[in-house]
Order: sequence, then C-alpha cells, then structure tokens
Amino acid sequence: MDDYSSHDGVGLAELVRKGKVSPKELTEAAIARIEKHDPKLNAVVYKAFDDARKQAAGKLPDGPFTGVPFLIKDLGMPVAGWPRSSGSKYTRDFTDTADGGLTARYRASGVILLGKSNTPEYGITGTTESAALGPCRNPWNPNHISGGSSGGAASAVAAGIVPLAHASDGLGSIRIPAACCGLVGLKVTRDRNPNLPDGYDYAFGNVVDHVVSRTVRDSAVMLDATGYAEPNAPYPAPPKDRPYAEEVQRSPGKLRIAFSSETPNGRPIDEEIRAALERTAALLKGLGHEVIERGLGIDYRALYASRGAAAAGNFAAGMARLADELGREPEQHELEPLTWAILKAGQRQTGADVMRSLQETRMLNYKTLAAFNDIDVFLCPVMGQPVPEIGYVDPVKVEPREVNKRQGRLYPFTPPFNFSGQPSMSLPLETDSHGLPIGMMFTAKYADEATLFRLAAQLEKEAPWAGRKPQVWG
Repeated sequence: MDDYSSHDGVGLAELVRKGKVSPKELTEAAIARIEKHDPKLNAVVYKAFDDARKQAAGKLPDGPFTGVPFLIKDLGMPVAGWPRSSGSKYTRDFTDTADGGLTARYRASGVILLGKSNTPEYGITGTTESAALGPCRNPWNPNHISGGSSGGAASAVAAGIVPLAHASDGLGSIRIPAACCGLVGLKVTRDRNPNLPDGYDYAFGNVVDHVVSRTVRDSAVMLDATGYAEPNAPYPAPPKDRPYAEEVQRSPGKLRIAFSSETPNGRPIDEEIRAALERTAALLKGLGHEVIERGLGIDYRALYASRGAAAAGNFAAGMARLADELGREPEQHELEPLTWAILKAGQRQTGADVMRSLQETRMLNYKTLAAFNDIDVFLCPVMGQPVPEIGYVDPVKVEPREVNKRQGRLYPFTPPFNFSGQPSMSLPLETDSHGLPIGMMFTAKYADEATLFRLAAQLEKEAPWAGRKPQVWG
C-alpha cells in the first residue's frame, strides 16, 4: 500500500471492511515502514512480526479498527509472551504470561499488535532516552527528542508507521510526546480506561492510558472501544452521554475559554510559544467562542510539592512488587541515577508522610477544579520551551537535580490535571521557526471529554494539520 500512511486508523479499517485491502497487507505495510524508519528513530523496541502476521491471517474481532496495525508502549501493559522491560536494565528480561485487561480491550477493537514502543526507564522523564533502550528520535528532526514517556509511540505514529498507538500519561506522558511530534494526545479522565486487574502502582488515578493519533476521530473511536467501567470497579468514571464518535460530528457551541501562559516559577515562556498561544486564542475567538486571558489561580508550587512523598512512596512500592516477581532487589548499576534517587527517596518515606502528601494534594485539587466553575475549557501550551535536542534532559548523562530543573522549565503545565483527574488534550495547531511542532493544551471539566472532542474536531477542520509531514515519513 503506497498510500498506507495517508490514512488514519478509522480509514484503514473502512478499507478492510469494504474488501479493498486485507489485514495482512496492512501488517506488511507497517512492517516495511518499521524496517525503513526505525534505524533512524528507535521507536519500536520489540518487534513481534511473526505474532502480527499470524494474527492478521486468522479470524479477527469485528471492531472499529479491524486489521489496523498498532503498538503497545513497553511500560505497564502486559502482552502474553512479550517482554516488558519498562525501559530498564533491571527488568529487560521480564516476560508477561498473560494479556492485561486493557490489552484485551485493544485486541477486541480489532487491531493487529505489531510490537512494543520505546519508553524511558519506568516512564519517569519527559524524554524517551534510556540506558537500556537508547534514545528515541523525533521524525520532524531526528536530532530532537520525541518527548516522553510515550515517545516511542508518538515517533512511530508521526512517521506514519502506525496510525495510532497505545500511550500512558502520569504527569504529561501522552500530551508531551504528542506536542513534540505533532499529534493528537488525550489524557482521559481518571479511570475512564480502567487498568484492572493491572495497575497497582498507577498512583491513585494519576496515571491513565489511551493513545496518540494523527486524527481526532481515531482518539474518539478508540476511547469508545476501551473506555467503559470494569464490573465492580471501585471508582468508575462518570458515564458519557453518547459515543465520542458522535461527539466529533457535533458543534461545540459557544464555549467560555480561559487561556494563560503563567508558569509555576513565574518565568516567561518562550516567545514563539507565547505567540502561538495568542494566535490560538484569536482563532477560538474568531470561531465564536468567548475567550478571556486568565490563569487557574492555583498555587502551583504548593500543588507540586504536595505530591512528592506520595509519588516517591508509590514508586518504591511498585519496585518492591517487581522485586517480589523477579525474586531479587535491583542493584544500583541496573538503574539510572534519577531512578535510583527516586527509589531511595521513596524508601525513606513513612506512612504518615505518604498520607499527608495525599491529603494535601486532595485538598489542593479542589482549587484546580473550582477554576472551571465559570469556564468550559482552559487553554495553555503543553511546553514552555521549544522541543530540545537529544541529550538536553538525558537522565543517564545529566545529573538528577539538573534533569528535574530542566524538565520543570520544559513541562510546567501538564501535571495539575493528572492530580485532579480532568481530561486534557494536546493538539498540533502550530509549528515553530525551525519546523518543529508546538502543542496547544485544552483541558475540560472533570469527565467532560465530550467538549474536548467537539472542540478538537472543530479546530481540526478550521486549522488542519494533516498536510504537514515530518522529515521521516511514510
């Protein structure tokens, strides 16, 4: 299929349904592109081509993505018989014996599982560079990062290897790589995509799974396929009013949208990104929305500080569970310096430290959610600085404290909505003077993905990004 990469997932599945192409042909097209592009990108770190060919030749579920090639992020998502390294030397030989709950839902959607995408060690950083798996590069310019922690997924989708891919987001790990690679990236509402029976260490709902995609409708249709509550789920997300596939066909109406570039430390963001934000606000106003410049009015420093003990304790608990599965504790040389520092910090936390941290964050979340009492959507950039070059936030080569400082400047905006559980979406509306994408972030009220999908579909039509192609493509 010469035009394979020009179609989104919904489009490819429609070709399969009409008999114009077979799942086997789509699988071979994706494999050919992995073999062509991955030496440059290092996006696909486990290649399950034999499994994919066997799956494509067999009977597939009748789902919305039947026959469409798909990648699973190599972090927190079990696939039977596949390794799950989590980007670490410590766990690079770990193999799962059964599919996870969300993996089963992806299979039921009809996708063909091709392999696993690159991720930083345990998904910690906003760049996909690790000692175990190596750096993943950006198709727009391979000298630059693809973001993290779903950088492999974003790189593969942006390059046209697959139309959409699994991703996860704990502090921005869907939205950041989507912004870096010019994609649609939705962090869904807490527990919208349930992770049972997996996900013990999903940070009390901070971490969510979904996809990165090139089109809004692929994101919507996949969430329809996967985003329903597990039986007996303790904290199910509020139900939707109608399928999200229908929402993208509906007008958003006149929305009240606040926008801001305020940062936690008060430093101004990059001028090109600020100008892109202002152009986006003007576009929204021109579409008939009420647009005001106003921040959230929250204490970012207090919010971020409140989460420290719980986050470190949660990581230490997850590593203890891994040690039980592997039968031994990690040795320092098996973990990167930043990972080792977080593990040691987590092991020092007391039960009282962790509970106080959770209590403080919960109370501060009230203020974040209250900021949406009189607005429908909050707009800000995903990143405060342009997409950096490989090595700038490399957790292997850069000292841990400096990594955190640099990440704070790069990614000041995404974490509050993980804490509050709200849906938050990056859209590829702008590019900078070097041709690298700039992602704009739209956040809605709790459980209101519908508004984001309607607005995103409107923007995709009014300011289309499909015509922009990266250096490494197709």
